[in-house]
Formats: sequence, structure tokens, C-alpha cells
Amino acid sequence: MRTGRPLGAQRSPILDEVARLVFHTVLVLSFYLLLAGHNAPGGGFIGGLVAGAALVLRYVASGRDDTGVRFGFEPLLGFGLLIAGGTGAASLVAGDQFLESWVFERDVALLGTVKFTAALPFDIGVYLVVVGLVVAVLDSLGREADVDAPNLVEADPVQPPTSPPDTVGPQPEDRP
Repeated sequence: MRTGRPLGAQRSPILDEVARLVFHTVLVLSFYLLLAGHNAPGGGFIGGLVAGAALVLRYVASGRDDTGVRFGFEPLLGFGLLIAGGTGAASLVAGDQFLESWVFERDVALLGTVKFTAALPFDIGVYLVVVGLVVAVLDSLGREADVDAPNLVEADPVQPPTSPPDTVGPQPEDRP
């Protein structure tokens, strides 16, 4: 019979609080990197990695069920590939080269001139694919932990072993 508690059953309240405070800020940073990527360092890949790092922090702090992801990774991967591929296909349909960049500028009342490039939808697709891959890795790690959890227990305090009576050879009461 197994006794003891599963390994990792104790959660760190400090890590839980830090992850709770930092998670949303890191996601906002990842969106900034996504949107600023065509004019400054960043883009879909870096933004997706930063968002993935936020999910990993949440996973380490709280476990698989508390990561905030309530759906599978397949929609993220599929939708991201569809957007990225659709961006390239749209330029082909327009008679341009595959993934040729377009620039759209429009004057918006309170914002002034807003510039939009065709690289942004491609970056959004890459962002979704990278986040989807991170969610897939976390999902597979969580499944393995769920399968292995019943087998992982901490050892009980050490007790002296009880040895069975020695039945080999002559016993002390059998000697003359």
C-alpha cells in the first residue's frame, strides 16, 4: 500500500502571486511587440515567444488547469497557418509576388494617420502559431504529469527494516 503525498503537491505562494501579477503585463508586452514589429524590433515570432513565456510561467506556478487556456492548441495552429498563408495567397490573387508587402494609410479622426502594412496579418498568423506550439507543449507535459502523478509519492519517514526470521542454517535453539 502506498502512502505519502504526491510530489509537487505544495505550491509556492510567492511564485503564485508573482505569476498572477506579471502574467497580464507580459501579455500586453507581447501584443506591443506584435504590433510594433514591422517598424521596430519585434514581430509575430518574438511576440508569440513572449506570450508563450507568460503561459509557461503560469503553468509552472499553477499547473495545467490554471494556465487560462480553455481550448486546445489545434485552433491556434490552424487559424494562425490560415492567416499567414492567406496573406501570401492574397498577394498572389492581386497579381503581385507571394508575400509582397502593401502599405495602407488612412486618416482617422482622433488618431491621425494610421499606417497598416500587409506584414501585420502575416505576423498575427505567426504569433498564433507560436502560441499554439507553446500551448501544445504545455498540454503534453500536463498530460504526462497527470498519468505519472499516481505513481509519484514521497517516501515515508525511514523506519528500520524488519528482517524475516533467518530460516537458513541451524537456529540458536537447535545447537547443543
